[in-house]
Parts: sequence; C-alpha cells; structure tokens
Amino acid sequence: MKPQGKLPIWRGFNLQNMYVKGSKNDKEFDEKDFRTISEWGFNFVRLPIDYRILIADNDWYKVNESAFLRLDKAVELGAKYNIHVCVNFHRAPGYTVHSNKEPTDLWTDTETQNAFAFLWSAVAERYKESSNDRVSLNLVNEPPPIDEAVHAGVMEKAAIAIRAKDPNRLIIADGREWGSLPSGMIRDLGMAQSTRGYYPNNISHYKAAWMKGADDFPAPVWPMNDNSVPANQWLWDTAFKQWDQYIENGGVMVGEWGAHNKTPHDVVLKWMEDNLKIFKEHGIGWALWNFDDSFGPVNSDRADVDYEDYNGYKLDRRMLELLQRY
Repeated sequence: MKPQGKLPIWRGFNLQNMYVKGSKNDKEFDEKDFRTISEWGFNFVRLPIDYRILIADNDWYKVNESAFLRLDKAVELGAKYNIHVCVNFHRAPGYTVHSNKEPTDLWTDTETQNAFAFLWSAVAERYKESSNDRVSLNLVNEPPPIDEAVHAGVMEKAAIAIRAKDPNRLIIADGREWGSLPSGMIRDLGMAQSTRGYYPNNISHYKAAWMKGADDFPAPVWPMNDNSVPANQWLWDTAFKQWDQYIENGGVMVGEWGAHNKTPHDVVLKWMEDNLKIFKEHGIGWALWNFDDSFGPVNSDRADVDYEDYNGYKLDRRMLELLQRY
C-alpha cells in the first residue's frame, strides 16, 4: 500500500461516552458537547470505545444495533458541526490497557484477531458513505511493548477487513509501547500513526488512581531540564524526536495528551504550552484527553481552579484560552 499522506491538523478532544461498558461514561453523546467544541474553534473528536458496548450477548460476531445507533448520532453530530470523528477501540477483543484484562490475547490468538477484524469490518460498512474528511478509524488504543512485525500483522488483518468494505478509508494505528514507538511497517501498510503526549508521567498522571506507582511520583515541576535548552526543545528531544521522519511525511497525530487534575494548575498550563508549541511547529494534530473530566477544560474538578459557569459546564477558562491560542 502507498504510505498514508499528510493528515489534517486536527485540534480537539476525546469524548468518553462509550469508554467503559456500564460506567458513568456509558451514555448517549450530547449535542451540546459537539456544538461547544465547534463554537470554541476545534474540529476533531476521538471516540475511545469499549467494544463490549458494540456487541450483543457477549458474542463477538453479533452487533448491538442500539449501540451503533449511538455511534451513528456522534458521526451525524460531527457532520453537523464540522467536526471530524475518529472511531477508536479503547478496549478491543483480546486487549486493553485497563487493569480488568481480556480473557484472550489479541496479539497471539487467531480467533481473537478474526473477531477484531470482523468488528472493524462492521464499523467500516456502517460508515462507508462518510468521507475521510468526516470519519477515520483508529484501530486499537496503546498497544503494549511487542514485536513490530506482530503488531503490524494484527493491524494489517483489521485493515484488510476494513478495506474490503471501504477501500479508501483513513486508518490510524497507535504506536507500540502505549503509543510511544513509530513503525515503518505500519507506514508501509498505508496507515497513519498516533502517538501520545503524556511525558513525563509525573506531570501527566500525578496521583492518578488508575496508574500503578502514581502516588509515589515526585512532585511535578516545569520545566524539568537544567535550562540549558528551552523546555519545549528538551521535550521534543526526549519525547517526540523519534517520530520526526514520520511527522515529515505528515502521517502522525497525537491521539491523547494532557494532565490529570492532581497536578498543580500552573504547572499543567506551562507544560501544556510547551507541548502545544511542538505540535504547532511540526504541524501535528492533537486530541486532549479529555473534554469533560479530569484532564479537560470543563468539569475537571481541580482544587486550584476558579471555574466559570458556562452553559452548564464548569469551565477552566485559562486552559481553554491556552488551547485556543494554538
């Protein structure tokens, strides 16, 4: 396949409405979120999905029509408000980064890989009439540290199933090692790639209850370097430079980034601005994790923010204005 060309410079958020089956986030998409994101000048949402929501009776090969109608609504709202919708399996058959693991292994089990490909073919069939300007498919969230050929082989199976239904669909694969490592094999399969903006973890995930060891992280400060180089240059050299040749080809975005609400707000904003400088300088699109929760500009529940009431949201105005500047 011809390598994926330049991606648009998307700027937006992850929306968690299908993120974990049975959780507080398992709910209908809200038109107000799409309208607000658009009114604020952003053009992208990534939908991290728990595949278990999309199937019926725990059967990998039986789709849940009512769940797909919820996803249909998100795609329709994206079109209405000129927002690109990126559909992602945050939990896929056989793999998740969550502590509640899958009973099978996507990377080694053939039947699990077949189910993974089947579900992506169902998504591709559903949205084949939507252009790549409107919809992209992001195969699986943050693969583990595995062999490049194993990763590419599993992603290729899904891509073949998608392209059988929709030959020209824009497909994005997260880098290995939880989004940190690019792949020449993935590029050569004609897919774009997605990385992360969570470095260093003691800023992005300070005291995050779901991350092992986060309570013992050193107190966040920024910049962390010795000031011999600008902080954004240090961040580029340590976190993003390995993606440089792929960024030059235009087929890279940052699918998740941001900082949890336990990191001091002033530190967060300074660190975010240095990330944003990198994204802007190198023409990289991005999606903040998240919009309405602990990483986002609304309802983030930070102890050190004076929130503004805004159409039913508790708005972090300083964070919003920073994001808008870039």
